[in-house]
Formats: sequence, C-alpha cells, structure tokens
Amino acid sequence: MTTQTLNKTMAKQNTLLAPLFCIALGFATIFVAGHVQASALHDAAHDVRHATGFPCH
Repeated sequence: MTTQTLNKTMAKQNTLLAPLFCIALGFATIFVAGHVQASALHDAAHDVRHATGFPCH
C-alpha cells in the first residue's frame, strides 16, 4: 500500500466520520431533551446563559 493510497483511504474515512458523529450527537441531544423534565431543561438553559454572560432577566 502506497502513501498516496493510504492518504486517500484516511481522507475518505474522515469525510464519513464527521457527518456520522454529527448525526449521533443530534440523536443523543434529542433523546436526552425528550426525556428530561421541562423544569430541569429550563434550569440548565438558564444556568448556561448566566455562565456565558448573556442577560436573561
């Protein structure tokens, strides 16, 4: 296997890995958000807003 062939193979794997990771992350986010109680989700979002410096009141 030459270096050029190896580089093409790695590039193809990396090209597929990013979208698959994004899809998995999206499904995980929807799954977690769908099963959490509304007040807990609100409190978490509220805490993130305070931590990042955005006003929320």
